[in-house]
Amino acid sequence: MWIPSNNKYGVAIHNWHGDVRYGLPLDVGDSVDIVEECKYWYRGSCPRKSRAVGLFPKTYIHIKDLSKIDPVVAECTQVLREWSEIWKRLYVDREAYKFQTLRKVMFSILESRRELLSATMTQDQTTELQMVVVSKIDWGNRKLGLDLVPRVGPLAVDPHGIGIVKLYNVHVSSADNAKASSSRGTLRRKTQRKILSHHLYFCMRDFGHRIGGDDAEVYFFLYDGNRMRPLSERFLVKISKDGFSNYIEKLHSNCSVFTDLGAADLHEELHLVAVVMRVGKIIQSDSIKKTEKNNTCLGGATYRRPFGVGVLSLSDICQLDNSLEQQSSEEHEYSFKLYQSEEKDFHLLPELIIKKSSGKFSPIQTGNQSTQGIVVSLKLLHGGLGQARAEQPLLFQGTTITRKMGFPDVIMPGDVRNDLFLTLERGEFERGGKNTGKNILVTVVVLDVAGNVLSDCLWGASGMDALPQYRSMILYHQNAPSWNEMLRLSVPIDKFATAHVRFEFRHCSTREKSEPKLFAFSFARLMDTSGATLGDGQHELYVYKCEDPAKLQASSYLRLQCRPRDAQAKMDCSGCFSRSSKEVFVLRSLLCSTKLTQNADLLSLLQWRAHPDTIQDSLTGVLRLNDEELVKFLQDVLDALFAMFSNEEGNSTTHSGLVFHVLVSIFSLLQSNKFQHFRPVMHEYIENHFAAALVYKGLITSVEHMAVFMTKAEHPDPFQKCFGSLEYIFKLLIQSRRLFARATGGQYEDSFRRDLHSLFTALNGMLAVPSYDVIIPTQEALLNSTGVVLEQLKDTLPAPELGMLARNMLDAIPRGAPNRLIQAKLQAVKDLVSGELFHEDDSRTVVLSVACKHLRMHLSRRDELRLCAEILSEILTQLYELQREQRDKVTNTLQHDLDSLCKNILGILIRTISIIMEGSNAVLPQLVACLLGLLQLLDETHYKRFWDELTPNKDPRDLKDFLSKSLLVYEELLTQDWLVYPNDWLVMKLAANDVLRKSLEEFAKPLVYRFLGPQAFDSQLWWSYFSLAVTFLTQPSLQLEQYREPKRLKILHSHGDMRVLMGFQILSMWSQLGEQKLHFIPSMVGPFLEVTLVPEPALRKATLSVFYDMMQCEQAARGSFRLVESELIDKLDLLISENKGDDEYRELFSTMEHLSLVLLEKVQVENPNWKDAGTAFIGSVTRLLERLLDYRSVMQGEENRDKRMTCTVNLLNFYKNEINRKEMYLRYIYKLHNLHLQAENYTEAGYTLKLYASMLSWDRETQSFAPFDNGGQPEWQRKERLYHEILKYFDKGKCWEKGIPLCKELAQLYETRRFDYNKLSDILILEAKFFQNILTQLRPEPEYFRVGFYGMGLPLFVRNKQFVYRGLEYERIGAFTQRLQTEFPSAQILTNNSPPDAAILNAPEQYIQISNVRPVGDAQALKTAMVPVPEKIARFYEVNDVTRFIYDRPMYKGPIDKDNEFKSLWIERTTLDIASTLPGILRWFEVKQKSVQELTPVEYACEIISNAGKELAELIVQYRRDPKRNINPFSMRLQGTIDANVMGGISKYQEAFFSEHFLKSPQGAGQQANVQRLKILILEQIQILEQALELHGQLAPAGVQPLHNRLLERFSQLKQSLSGMGRLKRQPSESIVNTPLPPLPTEQRTAAAAAAAAAHQQMASGNPNANYVYELDEIYTRPGDTLRPVEAMNSYQTLSKESLSIELVEAPPVPNRPRSQNFITNGAMDSPEVPPKRQPTYNSPNAPPLPPRGITPDKRASNPLIFNDFGTSADATARRHSAQQQHGQKYAVVDISFDDPEADQQPHSLPHNLQEAGSHLNVCFAPNDFRDSGISTTSSRDLNQLNNLSEESSSISLSTVHHREHCRISSNGSLDMQMHGGALNITQRESSTSSFDVEDIPVPPPPIPPKSLGVSLNGLGAGIGIAVDEAHTPNTHPSLNHSINNHHQLQQQHNGIGSGNGDADDYSSPQHHHQATSNGNSLAGSAMQASSMSTVAAEAATTTTNTSSSSHHHDGGTF
Repeated sequence: MWIPSNNKYGVAIHNWHGDVRYGLPLDVGDSVDIVEECKYWYRGSCPRKSRAVGLFPKTYIHIKDLSKIDPVVAECTQVLREWSEIWKRLYVDREAYKFQTLRKVMFSILESRRELLSATMTQDQTTELQMVVVSKIDWGNRKLGLDLVPRVGPLAVDPHGIGIVKLYNVHVSSADNAKASSSRGTLRRKTQRKILSHHLYFCMRDFGHRIGGDDAEVYFFLYDGNRMRPLSERFLVKISKDGFSNYIEKLHSNCSVFTDLGAADLHEELHLVAVVMRVGKIIQSDSIKKTEKNNTCLGGATYRRPFGVGVLSLSDICQLDNSLEQQSSEEHEYSFKLYQSEEKDFHLLPELIIKKSSGKFSPIQTGNQSTQGIVVSLKLLHGGLGQARAEQPLLFQGTTITRKMGFPDVIMPGDVRNDLFLTLERGEFERGGKNTGKNILVTVVVLDVAGNVLSDCLWGASGMDALPQYRSMILYHQNAPSWNEMLRLSVPIDKFATAHVRFEFRHCSTREKSEPKLFAFSFARLMDTSGATLGDGQHELYVYKCEDPAKLQASSYLRLQCRPRDAQAKMDCSGCFSRSSKEVFVLRSLLCSTKLTQNADLLSLLQWRAHPDTIQDSLTGVLRLNDEELVKFLQDVLDALFAMFSNEEGNSTTHSGLVFHVLVSIFSLLQSNKFQHFRPVMHEYIENHFAAALVYKGLITSVEHMAVFMTKAEHPDPFQKCFGSLEYIFKLLIQSRRLFARATGGQYEDSFRRDLHSLFTALNGMLAVPSYDVIIPTQEALLNSTGVVLEQLKDTLPAPELGMLARNMLDAIPRGAPNRLIQAKLQAVKDLVSGELFHEDDSRTVVLSVACKHLRMHLSRRDELRLCAEILSEILTQLYELQREQRDKVTNTLQHDLDSLCKNILGILIRTISIIMEGSNAVLPQLVACLLGLLQLLDETHYKRFWDELTPNKDPRDLKDFLSKSLLVYEELLTQDWLVYPNDWLVMKLAANDVLRKSLEEFAKPLVYRFLGPQAFDSQLWWSYFSLAVTFLTQPSLQLEQYREPKRLKILHSHGDMRVLMGFQILSMWSQLGEQKLHFIPSMVGPFLEVTLVPEPALRKATLSVFYDMMQCEQAARGSFRLVESELIDKLDLLISENKGDDEYRELFSTMEHLSLVLLEKVQVENPNWKDAGTAFIGSVTRLLERLLDYRSVMQGEENRDKRMTCTVNLLNFYKNEINRKEMYLRYIYKLHNLHLQAENYTEAGYTLKLYASMLSWDRETQSFAPFDNGGQPEWQRKERLYHEILKYFDKGKCWEKGIPLCKELAQLYETRRFDYNKLSDILILEAKFFQNILTQLRPEPEYFRVGFYGMGLPLFVRNKQFVYRGLEYERIGAFTQRLQTEFPSAQILTNNSPPDAAILNAPEQYIQISNVRPVGDAQALKTAMVPVPEKIARFYEVNDVTRFIYDRPMYKGPIDKDNEFKSLWIERTTLDIASTLPGILRWFEVKQKSVQELTPVEYACEIISNAGKELAELIVQYRRDPKRNINPFSMRLQGTIDANVMGGISKYQEAFFSEHFLKSPQGAGQQANVQRLKILILEQIQILEQALELHGQLAPAGVQPLHNRLLERFSQLKQSLSGMGRLKRQPSESIVNTPLPPLPTEQRTAAAAAAAAAHQQMASGNPNANYVYELDEIYTRPGDTLRPVEAMNSYQTLSKESLSIELVEAPPVPNRPRSQNFITNGAMDSPEVPPKRQPTYNSPNAPPLPPRGITPDKRASNPLIFNDFGTSADATARRHSAQQQHGQKYAVVDISFDDPEADQQPHSLPHNLQEAGSHLNVCFAPNDFRDSGISTTSSRDLNQLNNLSEESSSISLSTVHHREHCRISSNGSLDMQMHGGALNITQRESSTSSFDVEDIPVPPPPIPPKSLGVSLNGLGAGIGIAVDEAHTPNTHPSLNHSINNHHQLQQQHNGIGSGNGDADDYSSPQHHHQATSNGNSLAGSAMQASSMSTVAAEAATTTTNTSSSSHHHDGGTF
């Protein structure tokens, strides 16, 4: 049984693998949140595995008590988890700086967390560390854009535990702290009050001077450069002669804190002065000698002598303090130099250095260049000394305190100080008969009256111990020395009156062992007889002669005068001691004491009874007193003043006025910041020490008198002081009355009240006086005191009277008073509501009514809104606290107060907010917080009473007005997503939403009860409510899905999903509407749709039922639900386009269909039409949602642009075909148009706009509006504009054929309808330009690709579908594959071309299959042509306007003959039909139909031969028309066709198909016609070759003639090998009777034409398998006239046979050969049996210019089809053996003679001269004979025919592999060539053998130049070439392998796809064209650069020794 656990939290103490059902794996240390538990198991989640809930055993979990966990530690844990995810993302995004910084902070927080967990720190240290940690957390959250954590101190606040107003204030302060925080954890705290005390921490780090073997003393003190005087006492650091680092007297002896610096002290001219004194002999050289004697005499006297002074400016420290930034709290290190001067100026040296009087001092050089003189570190501390000690305890540990010479700015009551600072300034002494001056030493001693030395009261500097006597420094030979040394005396108070200081003057001799000799003394008394201490300032003391120390008896000299006007001197006694009038000693003193005073007036005031006659003077003197003096004796002074204020009867005295004046001065003094800490002292005095029971009368009278005479006063200052001090005056007054009442039993109470009322009347009158500048400060002072004054009276007067007094006082202020007074009044109200009066029920009601009155006044006027907001905040905070305290039982008074507040404030507050929301008012956030705070306090009863209040006499107008304004304000706040608060205030926004939601529940009640009836229904009000509720529900801050999992769970835990609650509230309100629902149809469709976006299934289903409700309502009322349907579709489109909605949403809509049907059956089964319509509608909506959600998923990202196009077209078709929504259709047309423009698909953009244009008419003048275009146009103008845009796009896309019809249409418009001949001429010019462009412009033909998308991981719109893509310009399959991989980065490319199996189709991954396809042109495109169509025109229709595509896949049927695989090689041809023509509105369309057809081996051979001939014929036409074209492509094509290497393929065809055995075999059944056609095509090829050679001979330059001669010889051999092709055995069924007579020679032309016509007719009649059996060679048939059936893929011919002219030329002689018996001799012919030639005319247009170098148009239409090499190597040896056995036999079945003189010539049997050439034949080219033509000589149509060989259906022979290793030919067909001196070095040659052996070889013809190994021949497409490396195959006759594919196509077939190197095959490579000038002769470069001719696969020798690979580098692909 699972039991819910109460938020248990635990930690895994062991790894658990979760190997049970629903188990949750855990690692050690994982924390878990436990949801439920049973006996042995817990069920819960681990924050590390988000959203995973599972089971884990109890024994693996340690439960932690959350209440005992430090909340800061818990926050650290949560923050580190959250930040770690962001930190990893920063790494991925390469944000290095943020990554490193965040890493440091995270480690720092981790370390701090560890320290907090250790719990080893004190409470103060823990608090400080917590503050540092949360400061770092706040910094990190702010930098990472996370939410602000509202906190009080280090702890985050609970938003449910405090009122929303207080929460707002906490947010404000937390935001300020977060902005001031840093990554180091320091906090730039904004202080509410000015920090008045500062302290400077000082530490001397280094001393770089060595003082000649003596010790040194360094005295540091702060110095004021403005007044040129010290600010602090001195601090001493002692330096030993061994150096500073070796001297440690005690720890921290080099550190001190200079305390109590005020703001006035921290200025630019503050300096730190270091005075260095040498401690040693008077003369330094004596010290050095002393040291040299190895310190044998250590007992000699040492003296302090001046050495140098350093000054460091502290202006940097002061500047840092100005802003109190965090860096001011850091320790900074400084260094400064020492300077020296003459000894007489030594006391002035600091001043000289500061004034930069450089002539009087010089720097002291340090012994070491690396040292800096003196190095110190400084740090500024803030606050009181106690606070500084608490914040930085380590700094003060053992550190000396150095006091300021004066009081701090803030004097604390407990401060006790009794310091007298003495400065030994100077002395003037007589020479005494000596020529040189004296070395004078001053010894200072403190003694009592008896002459006893007072110990522990004299300090020469801080940092040293108290001394019995102090010895000054010595200035050498100075009779008028100036020492300027400071001392501090701290004499106990009881001894101070009798103590005195004696100064003894001695002369110190430089001689050894001589003691200093006394010669005079001075003394000074510390206090006079009146009790006043020694006055501050300079004192000139008398100097008395005395040489005997024994005579210095206090009793002797104390009777003398110590200085002029010494009142205590008994007589002028000169008997004992004589005084020289010329000698004087100058002393300066300064008293810093809290117990002693130097002021005689103060003393006389305290002793007023002894001297009553001086009272007036004393009081006047006290007014002029220094502040500190009064405060020191505060209690005594007050007692004396109250004693003087009234007599024993309580009446005034003569001094009462002046005494009141002094009292007011003292009270105002206590109001100042300096003495703010003395206020408790004053309160203590009033409560416990004040005893004047009769003064209250005098005080009331005095204040009243001041109020009355305020306007007549000349000096307003006393009045301001008086009314500013009313707090103390009233406290004293009430305490006095209390004492009097206690003494008299409460007499005269009524009289006292009357006096008070009289006083307040006077005060009111004072406020009512029209204000002017002089009295405004006084009135302000009174108002500022009002709050505290009324608080004092709460125990004296009843609450109603107090309220009346407050109201009267505030009302007394005139309405038009100055702003300052208004602000003071509101401040008084604020004081009242924040004071104690507001805490008590009786007085609170009164104060609240006063406050509400003034708030209403100012809110309505919208002035002083900030103060109003503060007052409201204070009221609401106090009431919230009271409500929480009284939670169990709320008092009636509080309820009444809340009603009063709601009634008075709520309406005016909402009005004010609604007005100021339009602008940007800084106080708006606080006012909104106040509004929310007020709503938070109200419950149902308050609202009910408020609604009643707003409907007097049942008039709902006020209520309606209030509800309308409120709902409007709320909606404005929500629409902006609480923009009044910063984005990161999520806690505040959630709390605000909670309050608002609860208030909306209450707002709904008056709508239902007061505005729903038939008479009272208000649709606008209800609409506002619904609109607001939906806005609430869809606001961004409540969309929990966008948050990270921990944050989402936290929000759900604290607030729940508020959207769900609000959603059900909306449904509840909808259900209340009843008959009124029709008012909200269809306007509520959109809002309810937004409700369904909340991912809460229950809410969604409930809301979906509302749509049924709407449909039913509309159906009942209007007979259909078209409005609901239309609105639903509009809103769906809008919402999903805004990226809302999800896949679950789509599923829920499909459930809606079922839901609606169920509801229909429940309610009504009477109307099946409505039921069917509803079902269809919901199905339509579901389909729309699918398309919309697909569209949403690809809305973002450049890589998704193509997907966006597909989704846009899907939507576009849906809106057009399914629901016929024109405006939506147009919107998506323009979206698609814009996408095409971005992708530069101009043709497709034109087609897209054409969709819109086709909807418009030329005849209509109605206004037409396009999406995204507000301006309307007449329809024909819109269409005209669209046409011009489309023409522009077709022009850019080079699709001029599609633009011409539009031009014609526009021309007709302008000519016959609009008669606008200007536009007509323009459009005709454009049309002409288009026609011209078709013939002259270069247009690259696109490639087409079949793409299959398989797998469930793909988007729905492509999943398990096939498409045909139209490639970009010059885009080959490699680039296309790469582009598609960018679009689908997760997809895997399938490497074979077989149909995918079910496993792939249903796999969760993504798979893509890509292959080339060939377009099949439209047969009807040029059917009207009466002449041959120019190539430029025809080519367009071959690759455009296509819907059908084919691709081939080779396969084998039947037994495979390994010697001749052509016998069983079939072709599987797949035909694809797509949905729309390409190009169209997309660059791709889905495959709608697929069919498969098989081609027999013979049919495929026919195709290959036919296409090769067709391409050669095209070349002839091109070169006839343009003889100046580059000859290279022509030469290469001829060489590839004629060269015997490739012609071996025909023998394979002969062997395979031209035998009786084949025709009788199952494979040959029904193939007789195809075999005959193959023979005809071969003979026709010869005819074309003859023409081509003749033309080539005419065009070839001298450098190419050797190649031409070779071609002629090879052609002769070729014809001989085919000489018997025409003589076939007559079929038995034929007879001569059935054979037509031969035509006359003159009729041959006519006969040929007729035969051609008949052939075409027969082919057209559908009889392709007719048996064409020919007996005679040329009489009955000619190959030129034989039937050539139109191929399925080529429905029209670019070049007709009639246009091909073949001139008669003299054939080269050939050897005689026997004739067949039926051969008819024709004397006119002695040539091979080749059909005669005809001479048709040529009508083709001029060929286009050559494309630029490197850009080759694709020649797909005439591509020769390519075979792969399918032989196997297993029996290659057997084949070779078989070839040797058959020596002398013929392969041909028919009687064909092969007279090839080189047929059996071995590679080594070359003529000697060629053998000597070996493998290095230098062939020179004539300059300028060759250039890179850029023309591909291979048609890519045929290259593509075998592009889809699958691995399953292909048997790749081992010989192919060997062949690939031997013949690695570059992508342009050339071999590796090495340049030697400009000549082409051919290192390989080919060995040419054929597939037959001939005996008795006739004499060979002259030697033929060797060819390169890489000659690539594909003229017939069926030849066999052998390329064997001489070095490895010396005597072999390798069998022939029959491959007619080039290496690119081989690779395509092998892989099943085009892989990426295919692009290179169509280009010649200029890098293999080398020019040289050695012989002037030139070998045709075509032999080396047959770049795209079919590379003939040669089978390598089978033995291991013969298969060493000869690898050739190339720049294209490899085999």
